[in-house]
This record gives sequence, C-alpha cells and structure tokens, in this order.
Amino acid sequence: METTMEREQTATGRRGAVVRAAGEGERIWFANNLTIIKARAADTDGEFGLIETVAPPGFSPPRHVHAHEDETFWVLEGELTVVCGEETITAGPGAMVFLPRGVPHGYRVDGELPARFTTLITPGGMEEFFARVGRPAEGPGLPPAGPVDVEAMARWSAEFGMKLVGPPLPRP
Repeated sequence: METTMEREQTATGRRGAVVRAAGEGERIWFANNLTIIKARAADTDGEFGLIETVAPPGFSPPRHVHAHEDETFWVLEGELTVVCGEETITAGPGAMVFLPRGVPHGYRVDGELPARFTTLITPGGMEEFFARVGRPAEGPGLPPAGPVDVEAMARWSAEFGMKLVGPPLPRP
C-alpha cells in the first residue's frame, strides 16, 4: 500500500510533504529492471522526478542523450560502469554520478548481483518515460529476463526529448 502524505497547498502555491516509505511508489517492470517511481514532477512542482531501480547483472540500456534533463545516480547496492561522453566511471555503493543533459551516456550493471540505485531527474518529467515504456510490475522482484524492446524505447524517446545514440555498453 502506498503512503503519500500531503498537506494543503500553502500561500506560496507549494504543497506540503510528499512521503513514500521504503518499497513504496509505483512499481514498473521497465526493460529487465524493476523501476519504482518515488516522486513525479507533479509531486514536486516540476522540480524533479525520483526513481529507484533494481537492475540485473549485465543490464545496460542503449546509450542515449537527454535534451532537457540532467540525471544523477546514487548507487545503493552493486556496481555500475557509467559512460558519460568520453569518460568511464566505476560507481559502487555510496557513489554519486551526475550526468548533464546534452551529453551521451549509458551504464552497465557489473558483478554477479543486481544493482540498486536512485536516479534524480532534474527538472522532473522524464520519469513518465519509464511508466509509458514499461508495464505495471506483476510481482515483487525483477521481471522475467527477456529481450529489451528497443523499438518502444526509440518510439517514446522523441516525445520525451531523448535520443538513442548507440548500443548498450558491452559486457567486459
């Protein structure tokens, strides 16, 4: 059950707190990942969107570039290899990686275990991409492994100001 606490709108036009406890949020199977939308742009007056992702070992989305949003990853568990432009970064638990808009980027989950990380999307709105391309999670964990629907990603990308610019990162 999702718990959202919101106070009445204040004189400044902002609402009060929005709270989603551990494990709460809209649960979506996106590609081979479990994506939990913790905050939408509508929750934050457009300031940001926040998602939590659990991705299996070896997962890598196609390299892509955002026209309108920056992304910030905070790795909670596991290890990611992140490529941002010409830079390659290894990010383990506790690491933060900022990916500026306009710079092609991608990531890969390394190691034997899934990775769990949050993505702060600024400004908000891109979190809707995951809801459109994915589907409601049918269980508590990762979706069954299968091919990633790159055509659906590409189709929806243009609507969200994103462009796929390369293949997923290769496995080491």
